[in-house]
Amino acid sequence: MNGGFLIILLAFGLMYLLLIRPQRARQQQQRQLLNSVEPGDEVLTVGGLYGIVQSIDEEGDLIVEVAEGVHVRLARRSVATVVKPDEDEDEEGADDEHDDRGELPPGKEPVTVPEDAAGLEATQKRLFGRRN
Repeated sequence: MNGGFLIILLAFGLMYLLLIRPQRARQQQQRQLLNSVEPGDEVLTVGGLYGIVQSIDEEGDLIVEVAEGVHVRLARRSVATVVKPDEDEDEEGADDEHDDRGELPPGKEPVTVPEDAAGLEATQKRLFGRRN
């Protein structure tokens, strides 16, 4: 009988370590994230909307600008994450064809398509071999 009780006790201990403890840690991280949201932060909501927090009202809800001049009121708990600005865009931008001024890097030349080959049907034929 004591062996069965010990097994049940070990099973609960294992379940606590593998399931309950990590879940509590994730909840604590999410709570800290939600409490740290400030005006000016870019957020992603649970529903998939990106927006910039404009203000926080007296009830603790967020006023978020989702498009220029379009403001929505969101509950804090609807924020999935705070989007961090990409500071290393220039490093990853090395594979971009254009630089910040819209100019091609040295050694790259623009592609010029003749006027008669610029139509939709000509482009489809050239790219996909389609015949209309």
